[in-house]
Amino acid sequence: MIYEPLEDSELLAKYVNIYAKGKVLDLGTGSGIQAGIALKHTKDVLAVDISKEAVEYVKKKNINAKISDLFSNINDKFDLIIFNPPYLPEDDLEDKEIRQITTGGKHGFEILERFFSQAINYLNENGKILIIFSSLTNKNKIDNIIKNNNFKFKILEIKKIFFETLYCYLVERK
Repeated sequence: MIYEPLEDSELLAKYVNIYAKGKVLDLGTGSGIQAGIALKHTKDVLAVDISKEAVEYVKKKNINAKISDLFSNINDKFDLIIFNPPYLPEDDLEDKEIRQITTGGKHGFEILERFFSQAINYLNENGKILIIFSSLTNKNKIDNIIKNNNFKFKILEIKKIFFETLYCYLVERK
């Protein structure tokens, strides 16, 4: 199953258009929307996903892509890392396949916690990270995870939709 672009993807895409330059990693690429936008600004884009189906789909769009569970199959450093992670808290009623693309762990922040514990090793000195997450995940917990991993952040945009609020962050080294 491939994550189809929704409001979160559209909001993130707005900032990919602004910040994509140099060497770009689209982590958890899904449909490849962010990688495709980044390619309009730089030719050095790598899209990765844990899903073989997503990687094959993105490759058909002529986007350089490979399978990776977060950074497990990554060896380079990047000027921009784009990450629209699974960020919703676990819902036992959700199908296992859907859960893989929407659920960030029991509380929703666990994948972001793993990501930020490793991200600094894959970011160039002046590199940036674009992330998006939902108010259904504990915003204060995410803020603390970012700070505790030697990053600082700026809220680029807050967008209220239906039953949640989306937060789009620009993250950099402290």
